[in-house]
Amino acid sequence: MSEKPILEARELTKAFGGILALNRVSFDVYPGEILGIIGPNGSGKTTLVNCITGFVKMTSGNVRFKGKDITRKPAHKIADMGVTRTFQIMRPYYSLPAYKNLVIPLFSPRARRTGGWRGGGKLGDRNTVGIDILEEIGFERDSYVPYKMASTLPTGYLKRLELARCLAVKPELILCDEVFSGLSMSEIASMVPLIERLQMDGITLIMIEHRLRELFRVANRVMVLNFGEKLVEGTSDEVMADKSVKEAYFGSEEVEEVMTYA
Repeated sequence: MSEKPILEARELTKAFGGILALNRVSFDVYPGEILGIIGPNGSGKTTLVNCITGFVKMTSGNVRFKGKDITRKPAHKIADMGVTRTFQIMRPYYSLPAYKNLVIPLFSPRARRTGGWRGGGKLGDRNTVGIDILEEIGFERDSYVPYKMASTLPTGYLKRLELARCLAVKPELILCDEVFSGLSMSEIASMVPLIERLQMDGITLIMIEHRLRELFRVANRVMVLNFGEKLVEGTSDEVMADKSVKEAYFGSEEVEEVMTYA
């Protein structure tokens, strides 16, 4: 991994009225790595993603992507720079077929600049590209699934569709908000190699997860939030050995499960 961060977050703070959802959170993410972000419910994980990606305006702090300040940029401008995100509660275009959900981001300025479909490129037209991307993330190309309405897809396919929409704009950084949540063990088993392949393809990932066992299989580093503050960061073993982390998770299902992950 490069010694220069691809993402630099400094003193990120977000207040909702008198409540601090984030309190001066700072961290770096390096090209090609997977950073896991964990913490109890209400610790500020999703708020952090929302602030970084421009869906929520932070109260104070600074975010730089590849050396450029993106702190005050709107979400579509940040996505156009190569920073995309999935949602914990999936947000597909439910009234469209799965592959048509990919056609829409393929019209984005970034996709126009980087897409191989343009000008008779090898990937063909947008419909074909959409199906190609769905196949890459686990849709069966020769089945009817890519053509089904998004509203009829089960959770496992919707999670993959979220990732596919990110990939349509050829991102450099993807922020995944609980991509394993709601999946069966067999679905998770097939999702883990997909995450690993994205990393091998050079995509940097930030992953918010409650499924710690699975996260620890893929994350290079882990950062822990609690009550909007950063507790600690390090390897999974270092993090779970930390007393403050044990106290934050004491009695929770997450820690009871993860204590047996080895």
